[in-house]
Amino acid sequence: MNDKVTVSEQRAQLQNRAAAGERLASLLRDAAAAPPPVRRATKPSRGAREHRLAAKKRRGDTKRNRRASPDHQGVSDK
Repeated sequence: MNDKVTVSEQRAQLQNRAAAGERLASLLRDAAAAPPPVRRATKPSRGAREHRLAAKKRRGDTKRNRRASPDHQGVSDK
């Protein structure tokens, strides 16, 4: 880890030193903060899975009903 904090935002050395101190304090606060909570893996409930499969089944039926029946393929109504 880099153990130096350098700042050259201002023309005045004292102002840069003050900014460096603030930056160092900020870095130390961030390092001391508690880590975020660990994500717990979950899985869909049984009802959610059944609902999803039922929706997929309905969608498939809708698409299947849109298809032309085999006896009408390529035949024009003249």
